[in-house]
Amino acid sequence: MNQYVTGAVIKELREKNHLTQSELAEKLCVSDKTISKWETAKGYPDISLLETIANVFGISIAELISGNTVSNVNVSANMLRSKFYVCPVCGNIVHTMGEAVIHCHGVLLTPFQAEETDKNHKVFIERVEDEYYVRIEHDMTKKHYISFVAALSSDRIQMVKLYPEGNPEARFMINGVKKIFFYCNKDGLYFEKI
Repeated sequence: MNQYVTGAVIKELREKNHLTQSELAEKLCVSDKTISKWETAKGYPDISLLETIANVFGISIAELISGNTVSNVNVSANMLRSKFYVCPVCGNIVHTMGEAVIHCHGVLLTPFQAEETDKNHKVFIERVEDEYYVRIEHDMTKKHYISFVAALSSDRIQMVKLYPEGNPEARFMINGVKKIFFYCNKDGLYFEKI
């Protein structure tokens, strides 16, 4: 990793949790002088303490190291606010309904910002009985392809994984679907409103 826990992060988390240096030191079984050294950048916590420090503050080790804590206040999430993450190494697809810290293959993933479809990524949506038949006008080579197609309504997601040299098409139950998302491995995430 290219980052490590900074004293500024520890101080911010300590103050946010209304702890004195002495109280934090007691919880971590270190001296208050050690906490002071960390917070004044005269030292860093030993790697063996990272899990304990994260537990004291109620965050993940990834959040502690990155300095970005995630607070998911979106308890009654709407699926239409979904976020999609794709690993650039293996192509794993991760879906969340709120904030998340996602790592895959040691890479911190950021959610893709969906763009409206364009002339190079045309989508055709046809209603066939109680389904939507979705077809994307796109070549499907081993190097340039559509990775997945997803249909979202306010309470559910339907997702189909696509593969190179296959057909860029999928069928989804209508069930209140409002948006179709699809991911091009070269150009990113696109959406089309229904």
